[in-house]
Amino acid sequence: MRNCPVQPTTPGPNSVGGQAAWPTVAIPGETGARPADDRAGDVDEPTAGSASDQASAEESSKASVRGLVGPLTQGEQVLADLRAQVRRYVILPSDEALTAVTLWVAATHLQRAWQHAPRLAVVGPAKRCGKSRLLDVVTETVHNHLITVNASASAIFRSITDEDPPTLLVDEADTLFGTAKVAEKNEELRGLLNAGHQRNRPTLRVGGNDHKPQKFPTFAMAALAGIGDLPDTIMDRSVVIRMRRRGPGEKYESFRTGRDTPALHRTRGRLAAWLKPLYRQAMDLEPDMPVEDRAADTWEPLVIVADLAGGEWPGLARTACRSMVGYEAGQDEEGGLRTRILVDVRRAFAAEGDPAVLRTSRLLDYLNADKEAPWAEHGANGLTPRGLQLLLKDYGISSANRRFPDGAQAKGFARNQFVDAWSRYCPEPAPAAGAAHPVAEPLPGTTT
Repeated sequence: MRNCPVQPTTPGPNSVGGQAAWPTVAIPGETGARPADDRAGDVDEPTAGSASDQASAEESSKASVRGLVGPLTQGEQVLADLRAQVRRYVILPSDEALTAVTLWVAATHLQRAWQHAPRLAVVGPAKRCGKSRLLDVVTETVHNHLITVNASASAIFRSITDEDPPTLLVDEADTLFGTAKVAEKNEELRGLLNAGHQRNRPTLRVGGNDHKPQKFPTFAMAALAGIGDLPDTIMDRSVVIRMRRRGPGEKYESFRTGRDTPALHRTRGRLAAWLKPLYRQAMDLEPDMPVEDRAADTWEPLVIVADLAGGEWPGLARTACRSMVGYEAGQDEEGGLRTRILVDVRRAFAAEGDPAVLRTSRLLDYLNADKEAPWAEHGANGLTPRGLQLLLKDYGISSANRRFPDGAQAKGFARNQFVDAWSRYCPEPAPAAGAAHPVAEPLPGTTT
């Protein structure tokens, strides 16, 4: 980081009312100093009637404790300002989540440049976790917002245009997907949200007097907020923000639409002014990504925006991407039964010493004995041979008559049946250098 003098403490040419004030925001290529980050609000000096802008000045003062840098680029400054505004009104679970929200909002202003339109899934375990408040701030800063609490799929895809799609914002998404019955009723909307993640995935409808099929575009960035996880297919296409209730000592400022939206709208205008001329450049960028496959598709627009801004943002974006995608992969391991069964079967083989074959009955004993796993309550008698077969069916794995070292024959599984699925769906992380290999717990009924 470039070092600059500390905050001035005596009146000078940039003082206001005898108090030291920051220089005006530097234009790229010109000299000037300003806080390293978190200077929020518009570039104008705060007025007595603007609570939001006064808070911006306070954030700037706090930033001075961390030191100053030289002239920030236009992108660095507006992203820092937006980040401070989000932080003022919402308590996010981590700095990485704050980075992700900031970059996602900015990415909406370049929707036409992206091949994929990442969803922002704002979820929490209960009410009063700040989900709707975050959506309030996002609504006033994204490009061309279209917000709804409940809408039909046909109404939404008729609101999307090829040239300039709106940013879809859906609050109380749990009312659309919260139960199996309701989710089935809204299957068409889920399909639209899934298809709209990728460009050139139109939906067909018959319309007009001649009843000919018509194509309706689906591509648009979308944010959805609700209690509990959204459907897996939507979560897999999302930057996931897992909100939580405010803890003791955590404070944020109240949000008032009439008072606070003007400053957010000014930031929105500055985002558009910065990013609009970079459309062609953004289209051509292919950044190095710390993740692969769909996660890379989802996070690429955010990383490109960070690279366009420069400064600390490329590093912040990749750190957020790596940690948040890794966390969601862990959630899938624990929550997705079909992935969890692979993980637990691997543990069972390891606990038995990785034999070539393992009896089905022995494997079920291990799975049902784990009180923290879902298997003991999978049915009235726990996980059964039939239930195990159904969980493994999609991977092409099934039991068969096997001969065991003691000469007996019984239903069982061969270890090599699982190796390919393990490598594809739940690869074990490479052990750190010098780290001891974990010792597997013995199967129930064995002695050590």
